[in-house]
Amino acid sequence: MSGLKTELSRRAALGAGALTIGGLTAAASGVRPAFAANQESSKAMIPFSRYQLGKFEITTLLDGAGVFEEPQKTFAMNVPEDEFKEVTLGNFLPVDKFKNFFTPTVVNTGSELILFDTGNGAGAQPDRGNLVLALESAGYSADDIDVVVLTHMHPDHINGVMTGDAPTFANARYVAGSKEYDAWSGIDPATNGAAKIFSEKVKPLADKTTFVEDGGSVVSGITAMSAFGHTPGHLTFMLESDGAQLLLAADTANHFVWSLGYPEWEVRFDMDKAAAAATRKKVFGMLAAEKIPFIGYHMPFPAVGFVEKRETGFRYVPETYQLDL
Repeated sequence: MSGLKTELSRRAALGAGALTIGGLTAAASGVRPAFAANQESSKAMIPFSRYQLGKFEITTLLDGAGVFEEPQKTFAMNVPEDEFKEVTLGNFLPVDKFKNFFTPTVVNTGSELILFDTGNGAGAQPDRGNLVLALESAGYSADDIDVVVLTHMHPDHINGVMTGDAPTFANARYVAGSKEYDAWSGIDPATNGAAKIFSEKVKPLADKTTFVEDGGSVVSGITAMSAFGHTPGHLTFMLESDGAQLLLAADTANHFVWSLGYPEWEVRFDMDKAAAAATRKKVFGMLAAEKIPFIGYHMPFPAVGFVEKRETGFRYVPETYQLDL
């Protein structure tokens, strides 16, 4: 069993005992990310967490986090106020604000370095938009990335594709869902802010982009799975290596309690709310039944966990050390 670590940087390493989750070797961390206004100081403060899944090395990268107000208006649009309050306080969360995490993932297959989603972009610094700094903390550079996979086209997943007018990942090819790409291509950028960002950030890379559908392969061992509803062509990706599995769940759930735990609660960012609820039930039902770990883009960092079935929905179980005992 390897001694993998969750670290703040190469200069400020915080070792943690390795643990095994089936074929998944990992290290957990109690790190609270902090961000400095100075980029050089920030570099030492950007956490990442590294795992081994069969022959794949997986690194989750904290692009950043933000605190926002009025969570019910985002995560429980169709829920009575008293019910939302009871569930929220019962999970030791405040009812007036929430913290949202943004966690791209790098998968090293041994032959290619594949980045899933690109974060908020440098314009969101210092609190967000720190993907390149997180990559450097993890021992990579933007130029090392061979493939960039976009799970969907919301701005917090595509803003980091470009830095100014130049591609951030100069040597990469791109993979996107065909249905997702076509849907955003059909929206007038002048009438929709997200479509405008898509037009500016993603469309210029069309000649470097290949398209996948449900069941399509990014590379051997990485398979696209439709998870529509959050956006028209939202995709998740199943990783499989040496018999071990892990799902990159992207934005299937946007909060570890409100949208994972209560899949029928309507989320403001879901473009088709009924389809998104059905997708949450299907995806998390599968993860719970098969005990497959997952990475959720908006789960609390380091964003890796399991799902337990409950009568009314599901419970998020953060990956820690328990399966090493």
